Amino acid sequence: MNFIPLLSTFVTFGFAAAVLHRYQLRRGSHLLMWTIGLALYGLGTLAEVILSLRFHASVLKIWYLTGAMLTAAWLGQGTVHLLVRKGRTAWALTAGLGVVSLIGLVLVALAPITSAAASFSTSLPVSTQYKDILVRSGGITALTIILNIYGTITMVGGAIYSAYLFWRKQVLLQRVVGNILIAAGALFPAMAGSFVKAGLVDGLYISELLGAILMFIGFINATTSPAKQPAAVEPNLAS
Repeated sequence: MNFIPLLSTFVTFGFAAAVLHRYQLRRGSHLLMWTIGLALYGLGTLAEVILSLRFHASVLKIWYLTGAMLTAAWLGQGTVHLLVRKGRTAWALTAGLGVVSLIGLVLVALAPITSAAASFSTSLPVSTQYKDILVRSGGITALTIILNIYGTITMVGGAIYSAYLFWRKQVLLQRVVGNILIAAGALFPAMAGSFVKAGLVDGLYISELLGAILMFIGFINATTSPAKQPAAVEPNLAS
């Protein structure tokens, strides 16, 4: 059993619990979206833990749906709700993302499993084996690409923009650091595919863990305000 995904699962669900707790105290739809995204993140790493013990077709599909398709988009949707507060644009985008997510769920659930599943090795990362096992239609591939581009742009771009706002105003500078860490953490899972292609088979697991840790540290920095600081525009996860 590879213990890195297990550690990532604990960190991510702990992170999700912290964000949910802040949502219960402060509300803010961006925190709710982030909680959903982090829950999906945790389900993906939990699926990796299960697949390192025994193969299950349904667990493989959960891993692909949560990790490969939906996590980045829903994390990014939290940033959309934080930065776009006027009108109904953010909620319209959320409704669209919800519809696309349901379509993705149906497509992945109906995707055939090949005979290569019989030779699945629990000692190898699922990221190196799923392509031979899960039959991905053109629709699944297209949705995966679109959702990851959307999530990366909104998550990373939003975190950098929030950091820029605080840097420009020269207030709450620890939140600049927090948002930079959030952006860096969001990039790590996005780079996982490059690690795998480079022959670093554990790259996915390591990048997931580092991403979760960096975003969690960034969240703590971004939501911890020193005493007697002037008010400013909220950063990612800061309300």
